[in-house]
Amino acid sequence: MAPVETEKSITLAPPQFVLVPLMGQGHTTPMADLARLLAERGARVSLVTTPVNAARLKGLADRARRATLPLEIVELPFPPADDGLPRGSSDNSDNVLRLFLSLYRLAGPLEAYVRSLPCRPSCIITDSCNPWTVDVARSVGVPRLTFTGPSCFYSLCDFNVAKHGLLHSGGDHAYVVPGVPVPVELSKDTWAAVFLTCMPAWGKFVEEVREGIRTADGAVVNTFLGLEEQFVACYGEALGKPVWALGPFYLNSRKEEAPAVGQSAVTAWLDKMDQSTVVYVSFGSLARMPPKQLYEVGHGLEDSGRPFLWVVKESETASPEAQEWLQALEARTAGQGLVVRGWAPQLAILSHRAVGGFVTHCGWNSLLESVAHGVPVVTWPQFGDQFLNERLAVDVLGIGVPVTPLDDGKAVDHVARGHIARAVSELMGGGAAAEERRRKCNVYGERAHGAMAKGGSSHENLTLLLHSFMRTGSKEQ
Repeated sequence: MAPVETEKSITLAPPQFVLVPLMGQGHTTPMADLARLLAERGARVSLVTTPVNAARLKGLADRARRATLPLEIVELPFPPADDGLPRGSSDNSDNVLRLFLSLYRLAGPLEAYVRSLPCRPSCIITDSCNPWTVDVARSVGVPRLTFTGPSCFYSLCDFNVAKHGLLHSGGDHAYVVPGVPVPVELSKDTWAAVFLTCMPAWGKFVEEVREGIRTADGAVVNTFLGLEEQFVACYGEALGKPVWALGPFYLNSRKEEAPAVGQSAVTAWLDKMDQSTVVYVSFGSLARMPPKQLYEVGHGLEDSGRPFLWVVKESETASPEAQEWLQALEARTAGQGLVVRGWAPQLAILSHRAVGGFVTHCGWNSLLESVAHGVPVVTWPQFGDQFLNERLAVDVLGIGVPVTPLDDGKAVDHVARGHIARAVSELMGGGAAAEERRRKCNVYGERAHGAMAKGGSSHENLTLLLHSFMRTGSKEQ
């Protein structure tokens, strides 16, 4: 039966959701977007986080207040020294694991908050990397949904690899991921990097994450059926639970954001460029390029001859030598490129008419934002789900060019300037293959906006989600 949206019924019996994001920009941002989506459709939403992360969400809270949305940011007590991402080398896997494990201390404060509410919430939606919420939801008797941050393609592969007991398979041969509707073959080293079998210390935590997903009442995914329909369906069948594809979350939730500091200078530079000529280069918030690799990126972009907008982290140019090198590059490429140090307004860049390509680490947030704006990609995964997101972009969707060939299926430790120049030239060039990538990406971009519009698949899935919890919500504790 087709879902029927009744705003009156939502107003009369609004469900209440408690959202528990993982502390980290790539996880918190989509959960904040989801909170806004739920609140705009009449649900009461509490997004619980630590004080430092709450301060980072001030913009969301202010916009919700101006729009009189039933959304509040709830601060849970947490020792300041451990709040947020680890200090220093946050890309160190041991530091990240220590952060994840330290968050288990939030279980008591979260349970106390839920029990303090006048009515039992309808549902807890928690990042899958917060397995400590499993016992909290069970203790207070509230349904729990997991939010899985990567692509549904990755989540399906991960589930089936664990299900078939292949996580610690030996041998040097390539592995085929079972239970996926398209062929997915990975070499041993990439397999280890994707599924974290190369990090023994992570073993217990990762298994708790997988168990939390298996025992949840369903999953919420930041994707849309026009992009991943076959994988959403297979993932739901594998879990035996509902999987709600509600994305891309940000398309509706961030439409009222004010221009960020520094955005005007970037936009002014892009305004001078011809349509679809600029390649945007950014590798997310965690990955750090060592100096030798940074130099190869810069020379590769210069050698490509294409206009580029490159985001470089402050920590990547901390040494005097790196600073001197970057200044020399900027001088040589003054008419060709723009280097942005630190943070850049990614959505404003990807939506600009001048941008025609994106060199990306294949984090799902970045890849989804690129797709939704019709911008094809050069893929350069760094760790975890990014390798399978690359496979999705290149092999399944046909919108990407790998920075190095995928034929051997191996992870790449070092990329030379020639690889980068070739990939950028291939992505941004002419010819039938390049035109077909652009055509496909434009189609997916149109589908993304259609999914979020009233009557679209993500809009209707959100209606189903709200209605399913309206029936069980608002009960006295």
